[in-house]
Amino acid sequence: MAFVTGLLLIDAPASALNNLGQIEGERYDNASGVKYIKTREGAYPYVSAQAFRYWLRNTLAAYVPAWKAAPVFREEKIAYTDANPIFYWDDDLFGYMRAPSKKESARAKREADAAQAEATPTTDTLTRVAPFRVSTLVSIAPVTLTMDYGTMTRIEGDPVPHEHQFYRATLKGLFSLDLRACGTFSYRQKTGFRNLDETRVDLAKKQGLTHLEAEKSYRLPDQQRVERVSALFEGLAQLEGGAKLTLHYTDVMPALTLLAVTRGGNHIFGHVVGATERGLPRLKLDALAEALKVFELEILSPVYVGWVKGYLDEQRAAFEQALSDAQGVLKPYQGRIRILHPREAYQEMARAMRDPANADWLA
Repeated sequence: MAFVTGLLLIDAPASALNNLGQIEGERYDNASGVKYIKTREGAYPYVSAQAFRYWLRNTLAAYVPAWKAAPVFREEKIAYTDANPIFYWDDDLFGYMRAPSKKESARAKREADAAQAEATPTTDTLTRVAPFRVSTLVSIAPVTLTMDYGTMTRIEGDPVPHEHQFYRATLKGLFSLDLRACGTFSYRQKTGFRNLDETRVDLAKKQGLTHLEAEKSYRLPDQQRVERVSALFEGLAQLEGGAKLTLHYTDVMPALTLLAVTRGGNHIFGHVVGATERGLPRLKLDALAEALKVFELEILSPVYVGWVKGYLDEQRAAFEQALSDAQGVLKPYQGRIRILHPREAYQEMARAMRDPANADWLA
């Protein structure tokens, strides 16, 4: 089984990318805070995986013309997508849970909702484990949260005060894409694997999907699977999003990323980036060399290193020297590492997915 395994760093110089709402006990009622992990060492700001996936979904819908996003339906206190991975690419790659309420009030609301007429009929509770997995993006070091004070002054009378938290940090996240699971839909009676009900199984048959009887699954043609996977990386190449953009305008395109196709789901890059004593990011060359050595037979593609020039330039020079010097710790892997801009790294992965020579990655 092949996976795209990746790490990314987001440079957040003065940011509030994921907020938690009002802070209780502050001097003003409308003081808003950021999400962070509280430890003895200090506060570690983070962006939830849900928020990151939201950024990526919106980016895909806005900038990747081929992307087919699923409609979302709501009834009372629950919401769900159409849960049709055969038609909708985000239902395929991002997973879903659809369990329409059996309450009479919910049924009546569904019948009154004109949009529901376009929904795929559902006869059973459906769930799909997402092939695309992403971690929480967490600061690499503890920081001191800053409280910004402001006022609304474009009114008569006393100004209206307000406050919000923000931070200066580098956020690290991991992601993984299970290539075999992309475009493969199970009808097993098991939570996470009941992707298709009877309606969707009939649709799979009509659409000519391949029946994997031993696995109780249906699979799209490889060309369609490749289109979806490559589109995902085209979206990552243009990633944008985040809260408080009007006030802080943080570019969430990764400043540094590492990714490769690997055999198995172990994340080989999880420990290659740490922090210096000053809390700045540091690429651990020895740790990367060890990972490339230990997992040498499991790495199926070039290792794409996307690195923005102007970001950690001294470390980039040391990295390049470690690749080129005869005694450099990365010299044995020089031919397998490609240094690009992060956008180019994701685009190269998309192109590699479309290469017929790599068709076995989807097997």
